[in-house]
Order: sequence, then structure tokens, then C-alpha cells
Amino acid sequence: MERRKTRIQTSRRAAPRIPRPPATVRPPLPALQSPAPLIPARMVNEWVYCPRLAYLEWVEGEWDDSADTAQGRRVHRRVDSASGRLAAPDELGDEMSRARSVTLSSERLGVIAKMDVLDVRNGVVLPVDFKKGKRPHVAAGVYEPERVQLCVQAMILEDNGYEVERGAIWYAGSRERVPVILDDALRERTLEAICDLRSAAEVSVRPPPLEDSPKCPRCSLAGICLPDETNLFKTGHPPRPLNPSDDPALPLYVQTPGARLRKRAQRLIVETDDEKVEVPLIDVSQVLLFGPVSVTTPALHTLMREEIPVSWFSTGGWFLGHTVGTGNGNVAVREAQYRAAFDEDRRLDFARDLVDAKIRNSRTMLRRNWRAEQGVDRKERTLAGLTRVARRARHAQDVQQLLGLEGEAAAIYFGSFDRMLAQGPENGLGRFSFSTRNRRPPRDPVNAMLSLGYAVLARAMTHTLSSTGLDPYMGLYHRLRHGRPALALDLMEPFRAIVADSTVIQVVNNGEIRPGDFVMNGTACSLRPSGRKAFLAAFERRMKTETTHPLFGYRVSMRRLIEVQARLLARHLQGEISSYPHYLPR
Repeated sequence: MERRKTRIQTSRRAAPRIPRPPATVRPPLPALQSPAPLIPARMVNEWVYCPRLAYLEWVEGEWDDSADTAQGRRVHRRVDSASGRLAAPDELGDEMSRARSVTLSSERLGVIAKMDVLDVRNGVVLPVDFKKGKRPHVAAGVYEPERVQLCVQAMILEDNGYEVERGAIWYAGSRERVPVILDDALRERTLEAICDLRSAAEVSVRPPPLEDSPKCPRCSLAGICLPDETNLFKTGHPPRPLNPSDDPALPLYVQTPGARLRKRAQRLIVETDDEKVEVPLIDVSQVLLFGPVSVTTPALHTLMREEIPVSWFSTGGWFLGHTVGTGNGNVAVREAQYRAAFDEDRRLDFARDLVDAKIRNSRTMLRRNWRAEQGVDRKERTLAGLTRVARRARHAQDVQQLLGLEGEAAAIYFGSFDRMLAQGPENGLGRFSFSTRNRRPPRDPVNAMLSLGYAVLARAMTHTLSSTGLDPYMGLYHRLRHGRPALALDLMEPFRAIVADSTVIQVVNNGEIRPGDFVMNGTACSLRPSGRKAFLAAFERRMKTETTHPLFGYRVSMRRLIEVQARLLARHLQGEISSYPHYLPR
């Protein structure tokens, strides 16, 4: 088959004019609110495909990449480069021309579109939309969402004075151009979709998720939408494993004093006096800087544009703050969070469940890791004591009583913490003694590791909550205080034992950290750089460990599970699910 030419040449002889159909009667639209944001044509496509997807992307500003979206950008790379010129309607003659990447809007419709290709012939404009896949074998030749998107473009062109008789879609996968007839039924469906999307945005009501839809597995927003997880609370059907087990990007830790972080092209470069390390930007999920480490302005700007947070720690591991880009702009989630934060009954209900979950997970940690030679009778008494306190927490009358019960449970738990640590010549480690929890500053090696683990976990929770649209500083249980990420501390309570304490137990019992990896400064104890590096490596391994979600039944990494829990909390605060399901491993 002869290859199509990509350039349309000017004809020497004017082609005969095609008879134009009578003008389509345009039905009136509801008046736009002033000032009303213009709806992108692509969002109208998404609304027809899945209303919840369109709402998440356009109204709440959520987005996540997938292989399909990345491939789509590659297909559009050429047409996204503007070329040619679209003449004004009264300047169009009989000559043929082509313009790429033309943006037009319609105030009447309240929509805007960036049109891939506009072919002009005999004064008539033909919009051509580019798609990455192959031509579908359906009766209309094109799926309905794509037909609607093309119809939006045609109606925008008409409102700007251009004449449009039909449209076309170019499928890059099969290299076919498929014509689209702009009949009255398609125009009516398009206007209906525009009105429905605009109405949903005005009333700020997120559409319900699709039920057991084949569209969900390949959707890039499945991990944000949580369709099956949300429907579980209504239908009781177990969810499909739509969430990927983990993001391949990993945190970048920089802790060598005097190190310098800069960028070159799409790579981050860490320079010290002794070495230089380069890391592809695509492999970095976040950057953590300990002590006197500098960052160049171009590197910081790139990290903010890519929404890669930079977390700052003191040399001793205290979390100081983080630098982020514009962040998640989901105002509706924060509005629901603030509403709950000022509702005393909702705060108390949430706090009861939170303390109960924390105590039960502490009990699980002791039950799993209690060393057999440390006494069976004491183990049973300790586990029974934690069970009683957890039961009382579920019926606490106020927050003060909860704080007392939380302290009572912590005394029982940390009173037996050393029963989970290997001691003496068993592994040649020397003795890591632990009698009680102390901090600010920690006065022994185990407490130093616990404090570092909690600081890094709090940073992870702060980042996760910010990325999901929640305000990490407006808590529901922890007391509000300037600079304190109260909600991050709330969310991390059930994970303290499961993540941070588990890391401490692992590095001690496996011999990854030894007593010589610590330094004393007066009564304060802290990790040496080598010990901190080993501990952070173990912490990241724990975050990468896959676990089975006790409620949903699928396996995800601990890092992904924490994100799922944050999104479930947002769904609960917005009223989509009746209760927040805490993570309670068996």
C-alpha cells in the first residue's frame, strides 16, 4: 500500500465546493458560573469513559502515570509541537493547509481543547485527533468517548466561526484514519456529558466507582480511585489486586557531611570529597538529607517540578521539615478533614479505634517475636494485659482517658521489649540492654534506634498524607501544635511496632548493628554514620517487604499499603466509606 504523505500541498486548481448541510440548531446550555473554569475536551472524554476518573483528574487534580499514559505522550510528541497556521474564518480560501497543536475555547460551552491536527480544504476544517492504539472493531468505528472528544473540538471550532462537516481519528498503532460523523445524536450526547461534568464539579460530589468493571485494571488511577476497596464496604465483594505492589522509584538518602546534591540533564549527582554518584531522576521517589548537606537551586527546582519531596534531618536524625512543589490541590479532601477535626464526637470515635489498633499491633509484635527462652508465663501475662487495655480503649469516655490507657499499654509493651532482642554470646553481638523508653535525647542504643525509626516513619507519613491531599498538621487525636504533623502521627500509630520497632529488632538480632556503631555525648546516645546507614537500609527493606492486606486480601508492599491507608482515611472523612479500616495484621 502506498505510504500516505504527511504534508498537504497547495492545489493549483480549486476543487469544487462540497454542498454544506443546513446549520445544526444548538440547544441552550445552563448559564456558566462566573468565573467558571473551562473544561478540557479530554476531560469530557474521561467523563463518558468513567465519571469518577474525570472527577478525580479535573476536579480533585489527581494524576498518576502508567505505561499507557507514557506511550500516549510519545505518540503526541510530534503533534504537540505547534506548526502551520490556522487562518481566521473569513480568511479561509479554497487552498489546502494544515495546522498542528491549536488551542481554542468556547465560552458558550465552557470548554477548551488543544487540537492535534486541523486540516483545511475548501474553507472547511477537519479536526484530526491522534490516539496511540489500534483501530477498534466497533460498529461506529470509534469508541464513544473518543467520538465525544472529537465532537467537542468540532463544536468549539463552530463557535469560533469555522465550518466543520466531520472529524477523524488517527490510530498510531494500526496507522489508520477513521472518519467520525458529527450527527445530532453525537452532539446531544456531547452536550449532556459537558453539563453532567460541570454539575458534578459545582456540587463537589465525587461519582461512585465502577463495579467490577474491566476498565479498572488498566486505569492509571486505580491505586488512587480504589474502586473495589470502596465498593467492598457496600457490596462485600473482595477486591481485585488492582494496586501495583510497589513503585519502582526509591528514596535517595544523603548523609555524608559536606556532600553536595546537584543535577545534570535527568540525573541527580551526589558529590563528596571521595566519590561521585549519579542516580537517574526517574528512579528517585524522594530525597532525604541528613546534617550539613547542600542542594543546588537547579536541583531543587527540578525536584519540586517533578513532585519529589526533599526531607531535611539533623545530623542526629531529627526530622526538621520537607520541601515540596505545589503539592496536591485537592481542597475537597482537606475541607472534609477540617470538618471532622472540629467535630468532637468524630474525633473521639477515631481516637478510640486508633489507640485500640496501636495496642493490638504492639501485642502482635510481641507475640511474633517473643524469644522462647524468655519465659512462657510472662509472655501470656503480657499479651493478656495488652488485650485488656485495648478493650478498655474501645470504650474510653474522653481523650484524656485514652491518653492514660495508651501510656499504660506502652509501659506493658516496652517493659517486655527486651524479650524480643537476641542477647549475649548467642550471636556475638554483645548486650543491647533495654529497660524503658526514653527520648529527647535517647540515652541508650535501642532508644536511639527507636527514635530514628519513628522520625523516618513520621516523615514517610507526612509525605504520603500530603500527596493524597490531606493536611498532615491537622490531626484528629494528637494535640495540635505549631510545626507538629499531628495527622501524620495519628496515621503512624498502628505502624510504629509493625515498621519502626520491627526494624530495630531485625538489625539487632541479625547483627547488622553492633554496640560499636553508637557514640555517647554526655547522656545522649546516637548512631555513628555507618550505623545510621545500616539502619536506614534495613528500614527501606522493611518498607519494600510485601504483606497481605488483612481486609482486602491482596499483597502489596508496606510502602504502598501506607498509601492505601491514607487514601482510605480520605474516603472515610469524605463519607464514601462508613468507617476507617486500620491495618491489623494477624
